[in-house]
Amino acid sequence: MSNSNNTQSKQKTTTQVPSPTMMGRGRGPAGGRFKKVEKPKNVQGAISRLWGYLKHEQLTLILVVLLTILLVILSVVAPYLMGKAIDDGLSMRDQSTFNSLIVLMLGAYILTSLVTWLQRFIMIGVSQRTLRKMRSDLFSKLQTLSIGFFDTHSHGELMSRLTNDIDNISNTLTSSFTQLTSSLFTIIGVSVMMLVLNWRLGLITLISLPVVLFGIQPIVKRTRKGYALQQKNLGVLNGMIEESITGQKVVKIYCREDMLIEEFQKANENLTNASYKARILAGIMGPLMNVINNLNYAIVVGVGSIMAINGLATIGVIASFTNYTRQFSRPLNSIASLFNEIQSALAGAERVFEIMDQETDVKDKPDAPPINPIKGKVEFTDVNFSYTPGQPILKNINLTAQPGEMIALVGPTGAGKTTIVNLLTRYYDIDSGSIKIDDVDIRDIQKDSLRQRLGIVLQDSYLFSGTVREAIMYGKPTATEAEVEEAARLAHADIFIHRLLNGYDTELVSEGTNISQGQRQLLTIARAALANPDILILDEATSSVDTRTELIIQEAMQKLMADRTSFVIAHRLSTIRKANTILVVNDGQIIERGTHDELLSLQGFYADLYYSQFQTQITESSNQIANS
Repeated sequence: MSNSNNTQSKQKTTTQVPSPTMMGRGRGPAGGRFKKVEKPKNVQGAISRLWGYLKHEQLTLILVVLLTILLVILSVVAPYLMGKAIDDGLSMRDQSTFNSLIVLMLGAYILTSLVTWLQRFIMIGVSQRTLRKMRSDLFSKLQTLSIGFFDTHSHGELMSRLTNDIDNISNTLTSSFTQLTSSLFTIIGVSVMMLVLNWRLGLITLISLPVVLFGIQPIVKRTRKGYALQQKNLGVLNGMIEESITGQKVVKIYCREDMLIEEFQKANENLTNASYKARILAGIMGPLMNVINNLNYAIVVGVGSIMAINGLATIGVIASFTNYTRQFSRPLNSIASLFNEIQSALAGAERVFEIMDQETDVKDKPDAPPINPIKGKVEFTDVNFSYTPGQPILKNINLTAQPGEMIALVGPTGAGKTTIVNLLTRYYDIDSGSIKIDDVDIRDIQKDSLRQRLGIVLQDSYLFSGTVREAIMYGKPTATEAEVEEAARLAHADIFIHRLLNGYDTELVSEGTNISQGQRQLLTIARAALANPDILILDEATSSVDTRTELIIQEAMQKLMADRTSFVIAHRLSTIRKANTILVVNDGQIIERGTHDELLSLQGFYADLYYSQFQTQITESSNQIANS
């Protein structure tokens, strides 16, 4: 299919910070027809959605949990063996038992290290497979959304969700899951061992747990909001960066570098402030945990010493308890340190799931069939359309194109010409009326099968990175080399392609900027020719090229339009004089219609446009002669 991604040229709002590089890519105004889904604020909901991805790794996660339990057992047994060794060593009862305890203790520590490595190795695989699925689902979801969604969302902000937010989730799944489960089992295991060894001292140690849980609860709520705001500002900043790089020529032409730097600094400052506040709140966790843990450690040592003096505990038990106290505080500290990552990951997950929950404006009916072979009759009947409810863009549009006819759309900028063809391609659905192809309403057929029958050549030609051959084959990926070259010859692109260093294997970089605008346009025409569409749409296809290149492109387009129904949007009226019907569009309405000669005889809006252009051309020619 020859559809270009760069479908429109109207301005859009992309970030909260205005920028001179915010060049529009859609016809729909920001905040228009596409409604944003409210961001989820439910943490349990985000965790539940994440588990929906992790449940495919259930068996592997069970293995990780079993390894975690083994790890906890080893970690709590080692201090117990140490205490027994100390008591046996002090009593000198049995040297062989003492030696065995030492060997077992060392073995427990070594095995702990091996199990820790194995656990992390397995969890990395779980994380990467899960994130691969999530990235794939998010990217696939983006491909299903309508043009209206991309008109109202910054490209950089969407890229941020695919990269930064997914990376935050990845980091958390890789390390935080194992650390969190290990910490929870360690707290349980250590608690049990302390109560078994000495229940009085164990209860004193466990007093810190409810204190910690009660103390961090308010911080948890505020930090979660802080990280959500941080991720939002990061998306805004990425959007500005992406558009400033894309529009760098515009920036330099208007010398707006200083303004852009100032706007970037504001967005950067907003991100810095949001990150600062979020991390400051999260940073309270560490010092708070240290105070509680140190206080708990001092209490255990002091009370344990008194109990040892009074014969209520042995020296070995006290030594085990001091080790258990550290083990008890370590998972609490680990949870506190993981808090930042977890909050950031949950905020990222909410932003990812926000996109996944979006509903497209343009949907196929459940039983919609593919379109039959097209003859080419197109009919608009009482079509009304608005991007924003209550603000009509098109009003009562009626037109009929018979198979093989050329329909031209002319009128001032913003009159609604491109919107008409966007409705034909079902980039948007109409508010009322009907659009039919061969007497079948396009809403009753599959939109993908419809678009495969359409060929579109736009004013702003977009070429993906790759070779020249691949750029043309985008119109038909299964095309043979002979078919590609035939399409290039039809578009008059074959001559300049052979002049390139590597011919059809020449690499196109940065949207094809290593070739001229006219050459890029010829490639898009070749791409459309290769797709062999039944209906052709030409939207200002020659407005940005010189007169000589325009003649070449017009000749190529005449060949392409032969025996095809075609819609041509043109500002240069000389290019559409042979159209079967010319529709004059103004303020969303068709105000005149007819052939070129008929419209001139009316001496109306079209005649004024035509003679003003003709007079301009005469003036320019006279100036050139005078200057020569």
